[in-house]
Amino acid sequence: MTASSPFIHDLLARRLPGHALEQAFYTSPTVYDLDLEHLFYREWLYAAPACQLAKAGSYVTMRVGAYEVIIVRGRDGEIRAFHNSCRHRGSLICKSKQGQVAKLVCPYHQWTYELDGKLIWANDMGADFDASRHGLRPVNLHNLEGLIYICLSQTPPDFDAFAELARPYLAIHDLTDAKVAYTSTIVEKANWKLVWENNRECYHCSSNHPALCRSFPLDPDVAGVSPDGSVSAVLQAHFDRCEASGATSGFRISDDGQYRFARMPLQEKALSYTMDGKAAVGRNLGRVRLPDAGTLLKFHYPSTWNHFLPDHSLTFRVTPISPMETEVTTTWLVHKDAVEGVDYDRNRLTEVWIATNDEDREIVETNQRGILSPAYIPGPYSPNQESGVIQFVDWYATWLERSLAPMRQAAE
Repeated sequence: MTASSPFIHDLLARRLPGHALEQAFYTSPTVYDLDLEHLFYREWLYAAPACQLAKAGSYVTMRVGAYEVIIVRGRDGEIRAFHNSCRHRGSLICKSKQGQVAKLVCPYHQWTYELDGKLIWANDMGADFDASRHGLRPVNLHNLEGLIYICLSQTPPDFDAFAELARPYLAIHDLTDAKVAYTSTIVEKANWKLVWENNRECYHCSSNHPALCRSFPLDPDVAGVSPDGSVSAVLQAHFDRCEASGATSGFRISDDGQYRFARMPLQEKALSYTMDGKAAVGRNLGRVRLPDAGTLLKFHYPSTWNHFLPDHSLTFRVTPISPMETEVTTTWLVHKDAVEGVDYDRNRLTEVWIATNDEDREIVETNQRGILSPAYIPGPYSPNQESGVIQFVDWYATWLERSLAPMRQAAE
């Protein structure tokens, strides 16, 4: 058992159900390192929309803790992921966040790799050098209906159960026919769990999100599902309309609570996340026939929540940077043939969530600063307004206990 294990077990043993976590969960480098090692380095993480890699040689890079990753589309059309570390002396190969290349060439000594990771040129390495043994190290990857997921573990957990649940919901949105209209990346000076907790409730929305509240409903009978999984008659009627039109709807959550899908209505007469509630894009992305179908809400802990609407889609990626810093990347997707200035105005498309993201950034940073006080004591969540937060925190605590169990058993 590591020196940190008793500390973590004590924290978990003291946890009060239905309450916020103790200070250390949001501030401690020890807890942060455990979050990386046992969660972000082991679970499937959302990386990028596949359409961002539009043609052979298109690549994006991302950093997860100590790991640097390249995701690139090959000449065969397949998207693959590799560790962004040259097999010679370890230099980064791709330094930009995204780009277009013919080959993957290390800038240090020009070792050159094909887009499938094979080493094809290394100068003056001697007659006994075997290039086939020095290809780029692969990273596990799945392309799920146009959404790219990666897993850094050499023994990744099952992906199929999630994919099987997701496909009927996602297929109608035709994300393979999308293009990136805009991407925003911000750094929130708060622990990644505070970012998630804020996302999982709208208790704060009416007093903090004036733009979002023009379209996002606050009525509990419309906006949410009860902790026991039951829904109101109003919400069930919405699910039934969507299902009848061919859009898989309803509320589905995994047995362990890690991922969830629900096609939720917007406010009455609102069609999209815009200031006037009207559609943001004249050419729809996908085949959702009801213009007022609302938004397909999808989350998958620990890395992504999403909104899929009839006219466009949004993906959000959550990446911890330090114990009290989190990167949030938002990507707006529109139909690949939609023309900016004709079918959509970029400012109108993005203004609601750019404002909302900045408001959320201020909220969680203020939350983080307050938690740093020696006077902080975890308070109770509202069972009516913050059931989603309770669900997230319970999932996190259960996951942590399960992940640390082998270490504890070995010590005993």
